[in-house]
Amino acid sequence: MLNITPETDNQTKIHQVITDAFGQTQEAELVDKIRNSSNFIPELSLIALENEDVLGHILFSRIVIETPKKIPALALAPLAVTPMHQRQGIGTQLVQVGLSRCRELNHSIVVVVGDPRYYKRFGFLHASQFGLHSSLPIPDEAFMVLELKPSALMNINGNVCYPAYFNEV
Repeated sequence: MLNITPETDNQTKIHQVITDAFGQTQEAELVDKIRNSSNFIPELSLIALENEDVLGHILFSRIVIETPKKIPALALAPLAVTPMHQRQGIGTQLVQVGLSRCRELNHSIVVVVGDPRYYKRFGFLHASQFGLHSSLPIPDEAFMVLELKPSALMNINGNVCYPAYFNEV
């Protein structure tokens, strides 16, 4: 049975899952950098456990949308499932539980860079529809946002400012 739970002392296993999922270490190193920053939220670094095996990981971390004021938001990055466990619904469960936890913790906005065909089913929409732009060079179709609270994005035109360590991915 799959159990979605906050990470505890599984950093080495998480690093391996992410490396295997992406076929490189950059995303796993990003997670390490986020974990060591003030943007890390331990309750929003979730793993999919089966027995004692880590099969997947999702991370939501603090970012800011620059408008005339600074609007707090979360970045969903990365989502990873071990290659032999992909296409079994583990990623979907991680996203669903993760978004639910974000709501429970009273967050309002989540941004993601990813495949629109995947993320649209969770309610993500193109960020440009809301007048949002990214500080990273991201294709418009891959830059998406989700309101966790109704009207959270109303009248927010601005630049989603990713921390510098995101530039290294």
